[in-house]
This record gives sequence, structure tokens and C-alpha cells, in this order.
Amino acid sequence: MNRTFALLLTLTLAGCGVETAGTAATVAAMKAKEAKQGQETKEQVLKQIDEANRQAEQRLKDAEAK
Repeated sequence: MNRTFALLLTLTLAGCGVETAGTAATVAAMKAKEAKQGQETKEQVLKQIDEANRQAEQRLKDAEAK
């Protein structure tokens, strides 16, 4: 969806006579935002995996203690 929006925005701006450099800067800013969002998602997933591993280790310790 973000790529489609970026493409439509780029085509619209280019059609209105906006400088190519301005359009490229807009697209670059969008790509940077996408990269940041991807990094944040990756960090969230890694935290969830770590938490799941911690819980699994705790369950194993609890089961061994019984």
C-alpha cells in the first residue's frame, strides 16, 4: 500500500511540473520511513521471540522441579 501511495504521489507531483529532485526527495523520505517502520517491526518480533523463549525456559524449569 505504501509503495502504491508513493507511486501515485510521485506521478501526481511529476504531472504537476514539480522538479524531479523534489519528487526524488519525497520518494526517498517515504522509503526511509518504510525502512524505519521495518526496523521497528523487526525489534518487536525479536522481543516477542525472546519473551516466548523465556517463558518456555521457565515452564521447563517448573516441570523439572515437580
